Amino acid sequence: MMEKLEYLVNGAKYDAACTSSGADRKAEPGGIGSAVSGGCCHSFAADGRCISLLKVLMTNACIYDCAYCVNRRSNDIPRVTFTPEELAELTIQFYRRNYIEGLFLSSGVLRSPDYTMERMIRVVELLRVQYRFQGYIHAKTIPGASPELVWQLGVLADRLSVNIEFPSEQSLRQLAPDKTRQAILAPMGQMHQWMQGNRQALEIQAPAHRLPAARRAAPRFATAGQATQMIIGATPESDYQILRLAQGLYHKYELKRVFYSAYIPVLEHSLLPALDTKPPLLREHRLYQADFLLRQYHFAAEELLAPEAPNFNPYLDPKCNWALLHPEFFPIDVQRAGKETLLRVPGIGSRSATRIVAERRSVKLDFAALKRMGVVLKRAQYFILAADHPRGLHLPGETVARALIDPKIFAFGMEQLSLFSPGGLGLPGAGDVKNLREATEEAVLVMGRSAYA
Repeated sequence: MMEKLEYLVNGAKYDAACTSSGADRKAEPGGIGSAVSGGCCHSFAADGRCISLLKVLMTNACIYDCAYCVNRRSNDIPRVTFTPEELAELTIQFYRRNYIEGLFLSSGVLRSPDYTMERMIRVVELLRVQYRFQGYIHAKTIPGASPELVWQLGVLADRLSVNIEFPSEQSLRQLAPDKTRQAILAPMGQMHQWMQGNRQALEIQAPAHRLPAARRAAPRFATAGQATQMIIGATPESDYQILRLAQGLYHKYELKRVFYSAYIPVLEHSLLPALDTKPPLLREHRLYQADFLLRQYHFAAEELLAPEAPNFNPYLDPKCNWALLHPEFFPIDVQRAGKETLLRVPGIGSRSATRIVAERRSVKLDFAALKRMGVVLKRAQYFILAADHPRGLHLPGETVARALIDPKIFAFGMEQLSLFSPGGLGLPGAGDVKNLREATEEAVLVMGRSAYA
């Protein structure tokens, strides 16, 4: 059992799933476990608790031969498979020992998509019915499985996801010839329709005892929503293409999250990066930052990137980079600007913007007051007007760019910076500079000229 676990936990590590669960459910009498809206793999719940999931494959055997996957059919590795009973019992034992508070279940494709889904459904069914486990469960659906099986799994699990894998259909066709974009998008559309049914049921205001019996008993589908994952850095698509795809998925299917997974070379293939290539972790980080701007601050992908400058600036977070390249938008008067406008200012987040709008009705806002509200003045001061700075700070573009350089980039190293090719910005590459200091100074000059030319 432990040998199986070692193989199948290791095989699941390439799935990105570290986010809040989105589900709130207390244990019912006689049941065990609970789900909280902030819980997932080594993340923090709304009450501050760190919550862990058992992240595991049902099997690492697979009928598909995806070039990027360590579990592909042609890779010579030991193949192991849990029975549904084994995996359900293992999950419960881990829960009772306080190792985990939920399950993230994925699988290779054993025999067929339908056969694999049936076994995954059996695992979750055992947990929910036999063990009365009410903790958080996130399950990966298998592309190509019948809609009836997707429905059954969604009724039992809190969240479902189907991996879109690559940003373009061409890359999917080249590296995963057994999969099709339609087989991935079709279940996304079905799940979206079923989850809309959840909302319609919740909108009914009549007391439960006055609803038709069929509606009262109707199961709710994947109440924590759906997600997907894209592999980053294995194929030539730009950040602009990736972000536009994510934006489209959010709008069309109302996904809770799009996850970005920096490609880790595990197998040799002519169409993939060499085995000694560093995973593009900084690029992944920038995509997550931009994704947050899409979801929370109402930026559009076309505002952050463009065909002539299709990749993110590695030296600046996307919000700072946008602000530097749009000096015509600034400075913003914090005493008058609306919340949506305030959210465009580097250093001002949703909470501090709300406080600004509420408190400025009775007081004049100076830098000290803004700092108390949570504004990060180290970034915001260059873009705002306040009571004690009514004309704003007028500094050379190079000075502002240098002040906004993201200090976190140094943790990624020079190799990460060299993976970017920021077309249009003219930033230095690996062959242009000798060290991080030289790269930073060169980038400051380029960004300053770009922003204030």
